[in-house]
Amino acid sequence: MPGTRSRTGGAAGERAGRASDGTVTETEPITVAGTVAGTGPAGCAGVDQPSDKLRDFLKGLASEQRQQMMELFTGGVELTVGTVAERLGIGQSTASQQLALLRRGGLLTSRRDGKQVHYRVDVAAVEKSLDELRDYLRRCCPPEDVC
Repeated sequence: MPGTRSRTGGAAGERAGRASDGTVTETEPITVAGTVAGTGPAGCAGVDQPSDKLRDFLKGLASEQRQQMMELFTGGVELTVGTVAERLGIGQSTASQQLALLRRGGLLTSRRDGKQVHYRVDVAAVEKSLDELRDYLRRCCPPEDVC
């Protein structure tokens, strides 16, 4: 049915009701201070969507486990997949997958040394993503007196 969403997903900026059996019953736009999510501030020109790189950056930070991984790199240390897995008490394949998401998001950089892959924080890329996020938030969510 148009205007509804499945249980596993839906349009960005929509909130769904649920029937007693857990199925989605309807959707409605999520509004914040007179703004429909994803459409920019009311009365302002359209706002560009965040870049794919910024989305990947935010996705990298969206997991508590990946946040814990990032804490391991405090002070600019360089760690292997095995070291990260050991310190967090997780499997190497899980650590490798999570580290790959962090690298794709520009949070980490890697280098190969034989069979070992070493990771460290990509400071320049993190700063660039934070600048882009700040700029995006200023465009999409400026103080009310700006528009």
